[in-house]
Amino acid sequence: MTARAQPYSGRPARPAGGGGKGTRGQDQLTRSSFFLMAASLAMAGLGFVFWIIVARLYPPEQVGLATTLISAIELIAFFSLFGLNSTLIRFLAPPGTRNAQITKSVLLVAGAACVLGAAYLFGLRWYGRDLLFVRADLLLSAAFVAFCALSALKQLTDSVFIGVRKPQYNLVVDGGIQGITKIVLPLFLVGAGSYGIVTASGGACAVAVLASFFFLWRGAGFRFDVRLSSVSLRPQAGFSAASYVFSALTLVPILVTPLIALHWLGPAAAGYYFVAFQIANLLNTLSDNVGEALLAEVSFDETRFKEMLRRSAALLAAVQVPASVVLVVAAGLVLRLFGGSYVDHARGPLIVLTLGALAVALRTWASFGLKLAGRLRHLVASGVVLTVVSVGLALAWAPKGLLWIGFAWLVGNLASGCYACLALFTRRRAAAPGPAPSKGGGR
Repeated sequence: MTARAQPYSGRPARPAGGGGKGTRGQDQLTRSSFFLMAASLAMAGLGFVFWIIVARLYPPEQVGLATTLISAIELIAFFSLFGLNSTLIRFLAPPGTRNAQITKSVLLVAGAACVLGAAYLFGLRWYGRDLLFVRADLLLSAAFVAFCALSALKQLTDSVFIGVRKPQYNLVVDGGIQGITKIVLPLFLVGAGSYGIVTASGGACAVAVLASFFFLWRGAGFRFDVRLSSVSLRPQAGFSAASYVFSALTLVPILVTPLIALHWLGPAAAGYYFVAFQIANLLNTLSDNVGEALLAEVSFDETRFKEMLRRSAALLAAVQVPASVVLVVAAGLVLRLFGGSYVDHARGPLIVLTLGALAVALRTWASFGLKLAGRLRHLVASGVVLTVVSVGLALAWAPKGLLWIGFAWLVGNLASGCYACLALFTRRRAAAPGPAPSKGGGR
């Protein structure tokens, strides 16, 4: 096997069927996927409660300003990760240097988030005049930058829990501590206006980050290690960059498609599409959860690449197909929670986007396979296919109506998934990971 075909994991491969406490049995993939899916569903449910509370306590104008700021914080956090969230799952260092690797990643991500957050505030005069009140107050500005860093660190620690195969902490922190704190804080911040909503979201994230580091210390033996020269992130820079670019490409259609709906069909149609996509996106999150579990399990024992690839495909089918059928049947009932107009105008797009979740599952599964196989150019290329096809078709089909914008998302993901599968299974034997030379230790 050539060096190009086999990405070096930085740790030993565990023998298949090695048994013992380290392997945690043959059901670790299912176990990890279950905890991650439960965390995602709990976060979604508590997030829904959070916005219901906010909508009842705050006027719409304040909610609009807050959602803009919270969206900016989440986007800045994403761009601050530089793909290290995937790297800490795929290439988590052996115990001897793991603390230094995590510490270095934490400092890099937090620093990048602070810089990008400050840059966002500096540019508000050009693209966010309604938000200049944040920049005008030093305390609000400092809080905004801190919330950006905390949001990025929250995502990073989530990945570390997956990498050390302790996804139960994701459920405890994300689905429990953060979600509950988030729905309590708005009750005490009504007088703070729109920034009270932002503070409630950011404060919950701060509590979650503290809890994450506590559980990393208690459950994974993490200690901050400032001997940063003992570990380098450069050997995995290519993987981090490819993961980063791919994630950014998958984000483009999500950000651009609502703007296309707004331009061609008007604000109401854009609102209907947004609600339909947010509901269907819950299914897409489940696909990511299984993919992350797959990434962790193969990284732990690279000899099981083919087995885990097959088992993750079966698990995805067992989860996504029934869930999609249920949502298609119940689309009208779900949308009725938002009002009768949503049933009339968003039901068709929701059904199409729900069917599109099956294409998203295919694309997600194959893309994680490409990451594990080290076929990073094809990974990025599949992201390009997704962006070009979905955005291009949305532009071409938007005049036909909202339903066709949903079809553009479906076809784009299907095209990307087919390309990724073709790249994954073409000369798969030459690209699939194999056992790395043993250096002792392990996770």
